[in-house]
Amino acid sequence: MYYTCKRPAVSNQLSASALECRLFYDEAKIYVRGGNGGNGCVSFRREKYVPFGGPDGGNGGRGGDVYLVVDLHLSTLIRFHKRPHWRASSGSHGRGGGMQGRRGKELLIEVPPGTVAYDADSGELLADLTEPEQRVLVAQGGRGGRGNAAFATPTNQSPRLAEKGLPGQERWLRLELKLLADVGIIGLPNGGKSTLLSVVSRARPKIADYPFTTLHPNLGVVSFDDYTSFVLADIPGLIEGAHQGAGLGDKFLRHVERTRLLIHLLDGASVHPLADLEQINRELALFNEQLAAKPQIVVLNKMDLPQAREKWPEVKAALQELGQETMCISAITGQGVRELMGRVAQRLAELPQAERATPIKVFRPRPRDAEKSFTIERRGEKWVVHGEGIERVALQTDWRYHEAVERFQRILEGWGISQALEEAGVAEGDTVYIGEIELVWQPFEEV
Repeated sequence: MYYTCKRPAVSNQLSASALECRLFYDEAKIYVRGGNGGNGCVSFRREKYVPFGGPDGGNGGRGGDVYLVVDLHLSTLIRFHKRPHWRASSGSHGRGGGMQGRRGKELLIEVPPGTVAYDADSGELLADLTEPEQRVLVAQGGRGGRGNAAFATPTNQSPRLAEKGLPGQERWLRLELKLLADVGIIGLPNGGKSTLLSVVSRARPKIADYPFTTLHPNLGVVSFDDYTSFVLADIPGLIEGAHQGAGLGDKFLRHVERTRLLIHLLDGASVHPLADLEQINRELALFNEQLAAKPQIVVLNKMDLPQAREKWPEVKAALQELGQETMCISAITGQGVRELMGRVAQRLAELPQAERATPIKVFRPRPRDAEKSFTIERRGEKWVVHGEGIERVALQTDWRYHEAVERFQRILEGWGISQALEEAGVAEGDTVYIGEIELVWQPFEEV
């Protein structure tokens, strides 16, 4: 979180608002949970003059899913600091008469463009959301349980069992916001980055003559002519050790990752501008080598000062030897600024468009064999059976019904779990845990 009292950055498509205090959040951690599935129903049709009514218990409804959706009207992640928990609605229970439970309503969580979502526990990248209305599933709703009508067979025409609904998936997400800009202005503090942005766009960043005046990135839209415009980002000043968190640290380096071109602004009043250039490029490489490889236009600022004009020939000659494109400007007087923006527009036209990352599919279908895989662990006097498939069946079993218990026992036999437990040494009366369910072991024949 970064706090500053400033006039908010605006583009040429927006009007500047009154002076206000604004919070800029580009990181957040949120909890998401899909809705629980509804329970199935045990019911039998009993109507006069209907001799063959039979089971008519309906299935439970599926729980609602949770999606992240891009909203172009959002620019920060502040809402997630006020509300970190998000839950979709659960599905309704099934009812008699073959009535199916209603599906839970899906939950759409709006995020600003440029949001990157990670699984907070594993660190896995889940989605990179950049396009308008783009959405990605981050928490799946639980499956609804089947009613007894679904279990009717020619040999069991009156089943007295139903399934419980499964709980929705839950997880913690880590959200990061990376600004979507074509060009980024980088350099040491007080190099004139905010001044340049304010001159070429309608953005109004805070400008002062003390270090770290800019406390968060500012965006502005540069309209070079009637047909050419691009988004310019002012990145807060970097210092030595920024990749390790020094100064404002690496909080803002990720905002440079999406840019196609960098304007490396050198302070003409600095004693060693070339050393400053080397220092910042080193920090970019240490944070991410791809940042250091981005094309740059090196610009010496503050040409209105005599010391800057004295250094310019030396700086220009040194950079030309390295094959580095360089220009000189005075952001405060406007000298060379239009020429710089024209060159930026030309370079952008030559560079390829930025690649948009495709969201990673969060839920992958598992092989059928993997559903029945399991492991057995002994913890003192207790036995623990691990397995996605059997744990799901245990959660869905409604232990109030004798037929449901018998069905669960048959599944243990059919999947080889009973035999594996017996071979491992389980004895009658031992406690066996399957997921969250605690059972007392008994041979199948005695049930």
